[in-house]
Amino acid sequence: LKPVHRRVLCAMNVLGNDWNKAYKKSARVVGDVIGKYHPHGDLAVYNTIVRMAQPFSLRYMLVDGQGNFGSIDGDSAAAMRYTEIRLAKIAHELMA
Repeated sequence: LKPVHRRVLCAMNVLGNDWNKAYKKSARVVGDVIGKYHPHGDLAVYNTIVRMAQPFSLRYMLVDGQGNFGSIDGDSAAAMRYTEIRLAKIAHELMA
């Protein structure tokens, strides 16, 4: 995993955004990652979250997403204020 992937997963774990709890807005997680761990643009962090939520991008989905996260045909994901995320079960096991 790249550093931005690790930072996103760590921030979600610290927020308590686990696989068996309710979804949280993507914008909240992005803001937390930017504020505490990754002082770069919000678009880079959100694109990382989108890729981790797409079933066709990674072998295992590390983020369980609710909303429009794009398609394999090249459709872009919805804005972060319209999507919600939580850790996938496999990511929770990875963080343990």
